[in-house]
Amino acid sequence: MTIETFFGQEQVPAKPRTIRLKQIRAVYETLTIKEEVNQYLQPFTRYTSPEQVFDTFSFLRRETKEYFFAIHLDGKNRICCVDEVSVGSLNQSVVHPREVFKTALLSSAAALILVHNHPTGDTTPSREDIEITRRLKETGEIIGVKLLDHIIIGDSYLSFVCQGLL
Repeated sequence: MTIETFFGQEQVPAKPRTIRLKQIRAVYETLTIKEEVNQYLQPFTRYTSPEQVFDTFSFLRRETKEYFFAIHLDGKNRICCVDEVSVGSLNQSVVHPREVFKTALLSSAAALILVHNHPTGDTTPSREDIEITRRLKETGEIIGVKLLDHIIIGDSYLSFVCQGLL
């Protein structure tokens, strides 16, 4: 009689394998502003006109660089998040649909309003402005986030919806 007859043949344990996966977590940053802002951004305000957006973001008229913002709205057209998508140079900023909608999905936005400034003061949309708006509208339709308007701020403002460009 041998040990193998009592216990069977010795089993050599297999070497454990390690699997590495990347996990993505939605991380929000909440900014606490300790200033009197009750005249600037009223809570629970529904945004229903380009004039309202212009009044809220008219500070962009004084900027010397081009800023591109995506305003995330909830189902009742109230601001739930403001995302600074891009800061550019005097006459352009780089905007990609992936960057715009990445944050829109994280904030559970139902709709977007795009806002950017033209430091020159001329609100005439460039060919690139029209093209990126078209691409963003198409992307939004695919993923279910509606693009309500794109507003260019300069000496005055231009709404793509009012001009029939959206």
